[in-house]
Amino acid sequence: MTDALYGPAAEARPRFRVRRVVDRRVLDAALSEDRAYAAYALGHLEPGLFEQSRFWLAEGPSGSGVLLHADGLLGRTTVVVGDPHAVDALVALHPGTRGSYLATGSPDHLEALRRTYLVLGSLEMRRMSVTAATFAPRPSLRHDVRRLGGHDTRALNMLYSTEGPPTAYTADQVNQSVYYGAFEANRLVSVAGTHVVAPHAGVAVVGNVFTHAKYRGLGLAECVTSAVTDELLNQRGCALVTLTVNPANTPAVRAYTRLGYEPGVSVIEARIRRKDALGVTSLARRWLARRAARGGDPGDELATARG
Repeated sequence: MTDALYGPAAEARPRFRVRRVVDRRVLDAALSEDRAYAAYALGHLEPGLFEQSRFWLAEGPSGSGVLLHADGLLGRTTVVVGDPHAVDALVALHPGTRGSYLATGSPDHLEALRRTYLVLGSLEMRRMSVTAATFAPRPSLRHDVRRLGGHDTRALNMLYSTEGPPTAYTADQVNQSVYYGAFEANRLVSVAGTHVVAPHAGVAVVGNVFTHAKYRGLGLAECVTSAVTDELLNQRGCALVTLTVNPANTPAVRAYTRLGYEPGVSVIEARIRRKDALGVTSLARRWLARRAARGGDPGDELATARG
């Protein structure tokens, strides 16, 4: 059977120049069309995360795309940005490890992703973002809200574990992130943190917002998210702060809106597992793509989108 990337049927499909990129400036430019959508990828340009990340860029007649595979604080993570045909060519050649978490994808990318991966537990979410110009802080008047450190790790894990499986955040993870908690009689009852803090790229991603069931409806999630956002914007040099929310979670959307977060595009999060478990197909595709690019720059690959 002829590979769908090549052969006569591929002639009408866009062809892409694919290359691995290690120049942060090139990547920043490629990811800047929608910085809120691309916040996870931009965050991995930060020293410390960049060394644990691999970026590929695809350029062709229908547009461009960026693929990120990383293995850092968030575990094995994948992000896809840009033209769906470009994303198709990228993941066909560089599917990454056998399993990963899709931290950011577009609904328009699902068809391409499903050609390469089993897409499990897909969630369609909404990306929201805030800047210093739109931020409206919300201090807590009734509860003690303070910055968390490594010494709070046990209390943090106990709170998260009140619903769902136990968590195992470490002191280093808490210290390297920005976490704020609300306390009731010295008991941690609400928390917000960060997935990525990248002052060099000027972006941060807020996440892990959680309130104990007995304390919901008091505005605590809004207060701790406000405290995290304030530090990111006013102390950490982040010009743009983003988060991802289920649009059906009306109370959360309203809380973030009151803080000045504005809705952006829909994004997909999911667990992805490579269909080609041994990587034989992608290896053959890369060999053909490099052969097609002979005479160009070293490391270039030429691939045609499958769909």
